[in-house]
Amino acid sequence: MPETHVETETRNDESTVLQPDTPGRWLARLLKGMAVGVGAILPGLSGGVLAVIFKLYDPLIRFLANPRRNFWRNVLFFIPIGIGVGLGILGFAVVVEAAFGKYAAQFVCLFIGFVIGTFPSLYHTAGKRGRRPKHLVIMAVSAAAIFALMLVGGQSQALLQVEPSVPAWFGSGALIGLGVIVPGMSPSNFLIYFGLYDKMASGIKALDLATVIPLAVGLIVCVLVFAKAASWAFDRHYAGMYHFILGMVVGSSVAIFPTVVFPAFSPSGLADAGLSLTAAVLFAVALLVVGIIASWLFSKVEDRVVDEREALEEAAKG
Repeated sequence: MPETHVETETRNDESTVLQPDTPGRWLARLLKGMAVGVGAILPGLSGGVLAVIFKLYDPLIRFLANPRRNFWRNVLFFIPIGIGVGLGILGFAVVVEAAFGKYAAQFVCLFIGFVIGTFPSLYHTAGKRGRRPKHLVIMAVSAAAIFALMLVGGQSQALLQVEPSVPAWFGSGALIGLGVIVPGMSPSNFLIYFGLYDKMASGIKALDLATVIPLAVGLIVCVLVFAKAASWAFDRHYAGMYHFILGMVVGSSVAIFPTVVFPAFSPSGLADAGLSLTAAVLFAVALLVVGIIASWLFSKVEDRVVDEREALEEAAKG
């Protein structure tokens, strides 16, 4: 792969540091994009949460809020991520669907492990511009709010059966886009409530353009419309916004246990998975631990790269 350069930047400084885009970095962004794509349409998860975990959220919002600034460098940076998102969505519909169908609770625990393992790094990032008691209050309130919302929603039946149509798929795409802009929100839960989720998965799996195109357009429009507002909020209220997002991450992650994981340990859930209670619990705990360890190790590497980058920027300013 020819060596290109992509832009690396921080919010505190408008200056940039260019680094060679190696095949390893390109592949890493592709894999991150695949995870975000799966999270965007997987019930109980949020593509925005995974974008935050993989430290893609901040550069994405800044790019979309001001696309003309360093346009081509940003495009080169996000090409593998965009490809990965598409592959993740298709992969979920074609391959991952089977695993999550039978062992949904266990594989969700793997994703929750990713969240737990990276939380120390995210908490550190949130406090880089200072942390006051009010920011911890914001985090606690947002965690409690999203937990309550998901708990109530997870225990309710479908609110409304919506017939598939171009406007319905456009709105569904907008919901998925909102899940990218608002980490912690799981758009797939709402699609399930409206009776559209299984139809969406079938349409994506079959590459039905009447489903895929309005979904994609709705997602893009929503992200473009709200990205500038999100960027403005981060620039003006960095600590408050980041702690709000952290609260959403924590609350939505905790809410997954009573809404997705624990029901799988019921007699009917165990029968569907073909597992005993002991085997089901051990399987879930094992994947949870694997996710925690893998993401913790990954976040340590990410933090080291960020620290080295910021040291270069400080030296450049000096």
